[in-house]
Amino acid sequence: MRVLYEDNHIIIVNKAAGEIVQGDKTGDKSLCDTMKAYLKEKYAKPGNVFVGLPHRLDRPVSGIVVLAKTSKALERLNTMFRDGNVKKIYWAITKECPVESEGELKSWILRNEKMNKSFCYPKEVKGSKQALLYYRHIAYSQNYNLIEVELKTGRHHQIRCQLASIGCPIKGDLKYGAKRSNPDGSISLHARYVEFTHPVSKELIQVTAPVPEERLWQSFE
Repeated sequence: MRVLYEDNHIIIVNKAAGEIVQGDKTGDKSLCDTMKAYLKEKYAKPGNVFVGLPHRLDRPVSGIVVLAKTSKALERLNTMFRDGNVKKIYWAITKECPVESEGELKSWILRNEKMNKSFCYPKEVKGSKQALLYYRHIAYSQNYNLIEVELKTGRHHQIRCQLASIGCPIKGDLKYGAKRSNPDGSISLHARYVEFTHPVSKELIQVTAPVPEERLWQSFE
């Protein structure tokens, strides 16, 4: 299921790994473009269609993306994501099992724009931002482990960088220490669940995204 939730103000979709959320220099069709076309056709809208993006997912990551259909919703969602008022749960598949079955990872992340990579430090360094997440080891197969992550801050490549810092790089994530890539170029990180108070109606929104249609993901789900 592609569209997981929709009303007059927001639309929540399940992004495929490899899809860019917003247009970039590659010129590839973005998720925002796709959803604009979807809304234009579904509601037979003349002229331009508004789709606002209050947060992002890395291109090789799959799962939940929340989009705004109105500028009012976008403005409020921007504030909610920035202030940490959106609960975000991710699933990550790793080769290694964390030493502790659950815990809090608190570090300082420094982004290197040229390398498009982030680095974790135990203490603050110049230009770094504090990063916080909670993780739980929730399942395992013969060769892999499934880790659930609740993200408390939204730093560049945060989950990828912090899991790698405890010796658990995400499957397929060569940039952060995985031994081999995934055949489709994805990394095994999935934005699984989101929960927040609707920016306009104030009702509680809770959405879960089905995992990718790949054997290992399906076995864990």
